[in-house]
Amino acid sequence: MALQFPVARSALSTSAPRFSAVISVRQTQHLRSYSRTTQRRNCDRWSSSSSRVQCAQRVSWPRWVVSGNLATRRTFSSTSVARHGHLGTPKPGEERKVIFIDKEGERHTFEVADGDNLLDIAQANDLEMEGACGGSCACSTCHVIVEDQDYYDRMEEPSDDENDMLDLAFALTETSRLGCQVKMSKELDGLVVKLPPATRNLQASDFADKKK
Repeated sequence: MALQFPVARSALSTSAPRFSAVISVRQTQHLRSYSRTTQRRNCDRWSSSSSRVQCAQRVSWPRWVVSGNLATRRTFSSTSVARHGHLGTPKPGEERKVIFIDKEGERHTFEVADGDNLLDIAQANDLEMEGACGGSCACSTCHVIVEDQDYYDRMEEPSDDENDMLDLAFALTETSRLGCQVKMSKELDGLVVKLPPATRNLQASDFADKKK
């Protein structure tokens, strides 16, 4: 059975024409899964992680869907985990403890040095964290969830680039961060982070290509 509905004017750029689209139920579900990719364009700059999550939960149609071929589909695919940076050697008495909770709920505790980021720590210890973009803040596959709000508040504010990639993250929460952007320090000693149940291998370049 096919569904027919108009695309909201607010979801279109000022130069895009109004039109109605007829797509299948499967296509509808598929397109909605990508609707969060344009939330940063449709929402005001947020000042807190809470407003970011609320903004990302609103529904709008991605601009590339409006201007492109509605029949175009993207599929999820798995890629081999690429190894990135190396871990430093902590100085005696300056070891920083970090705990990862994996998808099965098992806790993994490591002692690391100041400046080590969560992506490198996870990969060096064979935890399931992909980091498809090489730790360049251009994907969301190193998404982690900070368990304690107090530790989250101790971190530096996420950059605009990180916020853009977090919009693509699966199971986004108010304390979500990208592992490649969180570096261990004295203030984060004892940090506990949880790996999400799944990740989306969508990169910034995917959407840059759509604009050409």
